Amino acid sequence: MKKLFVLMLVLLLSVSVMLGAEIVKAYTTFEEPLAKELFDKFEEETGIKVEWVRLSTGEATARLEAERENPQASIWAGGVGLGHIEAKQKGLTSPYRSPMLANTPAEYIDSEFYWAGLYIGPIAFATNIDRAKELGLEAPQGWFDIIDSKYEKLVRVANPNTSGTAYNVVTTLLDIFHGDEDLTFMFLKHLDNSIEQYTKSGSAGGKSCAIGEIPFAIGYAHDLVRLKAQGAPIEITVPEEGTGFEIASMSLVKDGPEPVNAKKLYNFLLGKEAQEIFASWYVVPVSKNAPQEAIAIDVNKLNTVEQDLVWDAANRERLVGRWNREIGNK
Repeated sequence: MKKLFVLMLVLLLSVSVMLGAEIVKAYTTFEEPLAKELFDKFEEETGIKVEWVRLSTGEATARLEAERENPQASIWAGGVGLGHIEAKQKGLTSPYRSPMLANTPAEYIDSEFYWAGLYIGPIAFATNIDRAKELGLEAPQGWFDIIDSKYEKLVRVANPNTSGTAYNVVTTLLDIFHGDEDLTFMFLKHLDNSIEQYTKSGSAGGKSCAIGEIPFAIGYAHDLVRLKAQGAPIEITVPEEGTGFEIASMSLVKDGPEPVNAKKLYNFLLGKEAQEIFASWYVVPVSKNAPQEAIAIDVNKLNTVEQDLVWDAANRERLVGRWNREIGNK
């Protein structure tokens, strides 16, 4: 009887250890504080620990492709939607028709359920008010302002090789120039004169601008609004000629090691608790589960360009290659 009791106790302890060790491995393009808040909440609700690595959109797609034969993560959460479309086109992700998608408008969901949109973020300019005043400069109001010689080497933006934000800048300008690639790259060469540094991450320039390291930056509005809400002396302007926007999305990794737990995290991120966290971070959630009164930016009042996300994703390597030849390798 004693032996039976000991055996049962060992089995129970083994089960407890196994349950306690339940994990899901994730790549995320959320900013670190948002990722931690979301994933800690998921662990609190489910007991499943998220082992996550923060990557830019370009880094995430590159890593998924490099790990195609031996995937190391089960879900990619966050990141510009173009990256998720590209991952689908390359066969790196799997479809999942989550029941939680009933609360997300169809235009923000892949028609075959390979990716789902989480929030929208328009491209905007950040101006450090103190630095600009010292230089006798005003906040740029549009794309043709920011290429003026008075902004020479005073602006930071990300590199389109690693950042979905930066590639979105390229495609936005392409839309403004009605698909004329030669005019677009002529403009990008003028813009290059204004760029002091190309950063790896799309949010890095805004952070540098917030602390006065650089007077101006180009990034997503929600990242800039968050910095301003935290006390940064910045002014945010949206390009008057038109702006592009990201649809931050998520996908399940094809043949990921924890497919069941990945689906649980996927569903959680579409649920009410996660959507409330998104809204508190100044992004514009697309799910009806998000508290609408908390949304900081009304995208319906912005002059946005017409984006063809599938075309943009299919042509990313070609356009980034041209950017490298004509601008990045200079």
